[in-house]
Amino acid sequence: MITKVLIANRGEIAVRIARACADYGVKSVAVYADGDADALHVRMADEAWGLQGERAADTYLRIDKLLDIARRSGADAVHPGYGFLSERAEFARAVIEAGLVWIGPRPETIEALGDKVAARRIAQQVGAPLVAGTPEPVKDAAEVLAFAEQHGLPIAIKAAFGGGGRGLKVAWRMDEVAELYESAVREATAAFGRGECFVEQFLDRPRHVEAQVLADTQGHVVVLGTRDCSLQRRNQKLVEEAPAPFLEEAQRQRIHEAARAICAEAGYVGAGTVEFLLARDGQISFLEVNTRLQVEHPVTEETTGIDLVVEQLRIADGLPLTLRETPAPRGHSIEFRINAEDPGRGYLPTPGTIAAFEVPGGPGVRVDSGVCAGASVSGLFDSMLAKLVVTGATREQALARARRALAEFRIEGVASVLPFHRAVLQDRDFSGEEGFHVHTRWIETVFAQRMPIAPRPAPAQDVPLVRSFIEVDGRRVSLGLPASLLAASPGTALVPALVPHAPAPVAAAAQPGTNHIVAPIAGSLLAWRVAAGDTVQAGDVVAVMEAMKMETTMTAPVAGVLQHAVAAGQTVSAGAVLGSVG
Repeated sequence: MITKVLIANRGEIAVRIARACADYGVKSVAVYADGDADALHVRMADEAWGLQGERAADTYLRIDKLLDIARRSGADAVHPGYGFLSERAEFARAVIEAGLVWIGPRPETIEALGDKVAARRIAQQVGAPLVAGTPEPVKDAAEVLAFAEQHGLPIAIKAAFGGGGRGLKVAWRMDEVAELYESAVREATAAFGRGECFVEQFLDRPRHVEAQVLADTQGHVVVLGTRDCSLQRRNQKLVEEAPAPFLEEAQRQRIHEAARAICAEAGYVGAGTVEFLLARDGQISFLEVNTRLQVEHPVTEETTGIDLVVEQLRIADGLPLTLRETPAPRGHSIEFRINAEDPGRGYLPTPGTIAAFEVPGGPGVRVDSGVCAGASVSGLFDSMLAKLVVTGATREQALARARRALAEFRIEGVASVLPFHRAVLQDRDFSGEEGFHVHTRWIETVFAQRMPIAPRPAPAQDVPLVRSFIEVDGRRVSLGLPASLLAASPGTALVPALVPHAPAPVAAAAQPGTNHIVAPIAGSLLAWRVAAGDTVQAGDVVAVMEAMKMETTMTAPVAGVLQHAVAAGQTVSAGAVLGSVG
């Protein structure tokens, strides 16, 4: 039986898993990048070990470091959470080969279903509903164009080895296909380490409906119910609810049956989610299988009474499922993702330091958070701060409680999506008073309320760790201290072994003119799309920035000759001048 779990993740989900470990009666081990040394998940776990690095590629994505910490800490199991390595078969295989328990599906199942093209084949075998798509990953933009010409627009260009909206681009015009394909490849490579993409027809204005599945080692596969995740921006969810509202019973049963059949055919073990698109005409199309815990799992927990993380631990221990049949839902639950993004600036991520973080309470209110007041929100990771989950006996009661809870929620220091959530609860399209009209592009195409622009936060100051070592009973032990702590000691000089590495230079903000190209966010300049000295027209895309795993394009403010002020790959602060057009 499992005794100690290494949590190969950070933030809100790492806190969630640590709590489940405590409930299940096992110890938890947190890991952290340098900037997360004092994060909430580090304090919540029974013990914590440093990954010695700053970026995901050097920390949370390093299989060798994670397994070494598992060995040194005495952990006998690994829970990957979601994101990072959670859907990487090579990580699951490495964990198992190291003699540890992998809390998730078998590696071969992750390969079969994590490869979106292979997953489509399995869906076809069991008769699940599907739209047209490429049988293999495409080789280049020319193949994407050929598919679009044959099947028509819109089309979805999707990472073959990813999920969560990363590496997903929807093309509505032929002239944007090539650039969107290149962007999808870049995002997929950055998020999942592989850039292969495939293409399929995109249903115009569909709902996103998914089914939560649990399967044990005894061969039992149970669908716990549906969720609606249609409220999205940049193909990433903002609001989810369970059960999916306004479904015909035949549609619900079709989704349940297809989800169960796909997982049974794949020999699934663990918690997973089968996702579908539901078109306006009632057509259902299989989308993908997420071979991990979903961000939105709490709404299923609230409406079924099943702790999905504890259930994952039970399954990993070889125990049978707590229940064998789809349960009748207990009321209605809605989850609001609280991200550090500014709705007034097109949901741009806003790294910074949280000055105030006051969460709501009362009947039916749950907050799963990875931060607290004083926490630093890094631009190196995703933008999620917390999840507000509100439950009521009916959807109407859940909506009423959500309005009250969102009014109580207060975050200062960084922008958040709270204004959007408050506004959407007043919209008739979402409330369902005249029918449920939201769809996956509703925010971009229909939602008309103008969001106020939040004050731009000061850049987050990640405190570098000064690293040296000490000996404890003859054993060499790594020692890390915040550089600010040492610098604050009057009359104390840093010895050479304790001098921190100089941080990467950050381009400072300047006073922009009307012809300047200004960074709207703190992040890195991913690439210039136009060479210095070339002529551009007003509105032309000239550069791409990346922050919190999202790409943002920069356009020319006026017509003229482009000049670069910042090199590609450089980190910049919000408001920095990237270049000018003269």
